[in-house]
Amino acid sequence: MNFFTVLLIFIILIASLAIVYISYFNKMQYLKTKLENAEGIIDELLRKRYDMLARADSIVKSSLNDGKEYFKEYIQLKTQKITNFDMDRKLKEAFNTLEKFKDDYPELGSHKELKEIFTSIKESDEKIAAITSYYNKNTNLLNGYIRKFPSNIIAKFHQFKISSFFDGKDMTDEIYDDFKL
Repeated sequence: MNFFTVLLIFIILIASLAIVYISYFNKMQYLKTKLENAEGIIDELLRKRYDMLARADSIVKSSLNDGKEYFKEYIQLKTQKITNFDMDRKLKEAFNTLEKFKDDYPELGSHKELKEIFTSIKESDEKIAAITSYYNKNTNLLNGYIRKFPSNIIAKFHQFKISSFFDGKDMTDEIYDDFKL
C-alpha cells in the first residue's frame, strides 16, 4: 500500500467516526430540546389550571358567602417548591373538591363562569395527559441513548444526565415503592 491509500483510508475512517459522533450528538440534543419544550408546555398548562382554581375559589367564596377558606391550601401551592407532577396531583385534588362543591350546592352548579372553568379543566386534563405521554416517550428515548454504546461515550463527554419521567420516578435507583395513588 502506498502512502496515499493509507491516508485515504485514515481520512475515510475519521470522517465516518465524525459523522457517527455528530449524528448521535444531534439526536440527543434534539431529544433534550423536545423535553425542554414539553416541560415549558406543562408549566404553562399548570399555571393556567392554577389560575382557574383561583377564579373558581373566588366564585365559591362569593356564592356561598360564609367567609370560609375552602381552597386555601391549594392557593398556597404557588409559594411551595414542588415538582410539576406534585402540582398536577394537588390541582386535580382541588378540582375534585370543587366538583363535590358543585354537586352539594346547586347555586354553584348553575354558575356560568364555573361551568366554563370545568370545561377548561377537562380540556387541560387532556392536554396534560398528551404532553406527559410525549415527555415520557422522549425521556425514554434520550435515556436509551445515554445508556447505550457508542452514544453513551458522547453523552458522558457532553455531560448528558439520565432524565426522570414526568412522575419523578427514577428507574435506576434502589427505591421500589415509587408508585403512588
